[in-house]
Amino acid sequence: MKKIYTSKLFLSISLLIGLSSCKDLFNDPRIKGNPNAVSDVEVQTLLSGTLVGVSELHEDTDVRISYMWAGQLTGLSRQHLGLAQYQVSSGTFDWGNLYPIAAQARLMQTKADALGDKWTKGVGQVAEALLIAKATAFWGDVPYSQAFDLIAYPTPVFDSQEQVYTELLATLDNAIENLSASGGLYFGGQDFIYGGDTNLWKKAAYSLKARLYLHLGDYAKAVENAKLGISSVGEDALIPHGESQGIDQNLNYDFFVNNRPGDTGFDPPAFLPGFLKAHTNAKTNETALYNHFFKAGITGPGALDPNTEDGFFKVDSKQPILSYFETQLILAEALARQNQLSDAVTALNNVREVLATGYINGNSIPGTYVTMGLKYENYVLSDFAPGGLANPTSSGRDQQSGLLYEIISQKYIVMLAQYEVYNDVRRLAKATPVVQLHIQPIVTTPTGSLPQRYIYPQTEINTNPNVPKAGNGVADQYQTLPIFQ
Repeated sequence: MKKIYTSKLFLSISLLIGLSSCKDLFNDPRIKGNPNAVSDVEVQTLLSGTLVGVSELHEDTDVRISYMWAGQLTGLSRQHLGLAQYQVSSGTFDWGNLYPIAAQARLMQTKADALGDKWTKGVGQVAEALLIAKATAFWGDVPYSQAFDLIAYPTPVFDSQEQVYTELLATLDNAIENLSASGGLYFGGQDFIYGGDTNLWKKAAYSLKARLYLHLGDYAKAVENAKLGISSVGEDALIPHGESQGIDQNLNYDFFVNNRPGDTGFDPPAFLPGFLKAHTNAKTNETALYNHFFKAGITGPGALDPNTEDGFFKVDSKQPILSYFETQLILAEALARQNQLSDAVTALNNVREVLATGYINGNSIPGTYVTMGLKYENYVLSDFAPGGLANPTSSGRDQQSGLLYEIISQKYIVMLAQYEVYNDVRRLAKATPVVQLHIQPIVTTPTGSLPQRYIYPQTEINTNPNVPKAGNGVADQYQTLPIFQ
């Protein structure tokens, strides 16, 4: 596996890829030093570099493709027009950043073990799980059990997606145990996510477990872990950003404004804008959120662009990794699927009460937009009965399905620009009862459906004979992954 490195060789390469230098992505005073200038790195500095890499991988091109394929964004010209029309190949995708940063997280754990430092090891395990969870959600079967030992396993096997999920949950359980230890080395100066707060890292681990159990359809365990996860917006795992180009700008802003203005937008056939406009009833008015997300005419007359001026995609907007909104909406859906409907409504209302304050993912909706319409009154269970204000008779949904539709609708909206929306679009096709948003492919596809996966990278195909095959070649983008079947 040519793109996966170990020990000091891997460390120097991955820091160059994931960091370029500490100033290339984030200008945070807690990210210090030049780890590429020395032959070895102390574990705290390694932690900061790993978190930079994890952050970048939550705002990269693969994430942008995922929320494009989920119908939130569309491509309008050049490469992104083709991506929006599902024109991809093995050369489109690359995990040359993901695996080195994941291996960096593993090395961090090894170094922490040598110091008897359970806290730092726990953070490294959460970071590793975040990255491998992204890999398996996009590609299915991926290297994991043999991924980080190049000498012993130069061409690692691809573990089944089901096995990867099992191993990730075990990793997170061990992370929670380590983060619960009575002592460890202080790393607050290098932790720009949680400032060294191990309790918050533990809550993030529980929220990630809840996400994975939701994917697996184990709703009881999703509820159990969500209840132990992020419990307020003050506990959100957020990526900080500033205003300096090439240093600490939000990477979505950098793409939309500096690199490819006009290549993407929210014009039709993007599904989200029209869906958000229609998501209204006597208790709900999301006009403010619509204008926070989108702004007309930035790149040209009539264009519906990302609001990079004073809204969701502005230069210093924070980007969530794990959040209270996601955790509560996981809880709401998992409860509803177990027919615990009243408790599900409570979890949904928890999100609506925060939205009513104008908060979304670490950022505030400007007052000028709030005055245009911001209303999130609490629902009651009867609102979702057939003919209720949130479940019109024309929908044909019973009370449980009506509530589920509102939960998944709210989640689709508030998780703009996160790859979990793509996971949800695929997952909901097999969850029981089946309740889906009506996102349609923008071009005719062989399966009649949206793309279901990413194609294995050509660099991996060239160097690793263990890449899974489908028929006469590598699986294309329409093959459904096991976890979403």
